[in-house]
Amino acid sequence: MASTTDSKKLCYLDFDGVVHDQEVYFHPRSGIYMNTPGRTLFEWLPILDELLAPHPDVRIVLSTSWVRVRSYHFAKKQLTPSLQAKVIGATFHNRLMRKDEFVCLPRGVQIANDVFRRGPQSWFAIDDDYLGWPEWCRDNLIRTDGTRGISDPAIQEAIRLMLERF
Repeated sequence: MASTTDSKKLCYLDFDGVVHDQEVYFHPRSGIYMNTPGRTLFEWLPILDELLAPHPDVRIVLSTSWVRVRSYHFAKKQLTPSLQAKVIGATFHNRLMRKDEFVCLPRGVQIANDVFRRGPQSWFAIDDDYLGWPEWCRDNLIRTDGTRGISDPAIQEAIRLMLERF
């Protein structure tokens, strides 16, 4: 877990439907692949880089299933070097929690539990999953459309406004 100075302002980041299209699959021989023609994995990372660049104090917590399915280190390495430098952890910790119990929780509850553990001054989540979020967390969710993610100008503006609120 990060020290308190590292975790005052947090961005909980999902991957699928946020930094690339939601149609991502895994095949034992082919690995992880994008199933939407014309789309690539992590194609919208430069947008996130640009949005977070003026906010060096904002840290990232990975809230993506990639951490659980592959590993924290694998998921983190998919990001640009500047975004990797902002990552301080993930909502899933294989040494602290049981995978089968974690998977049963809605994404919003997974994030809420992490917020309680870390105690940030402020936080928000960028995610296309909106079902089962606790009432008190909903104002902190920037909900993306799974096919447009953060490429949507309205979502980019919502992120800018959230960061300004920090």
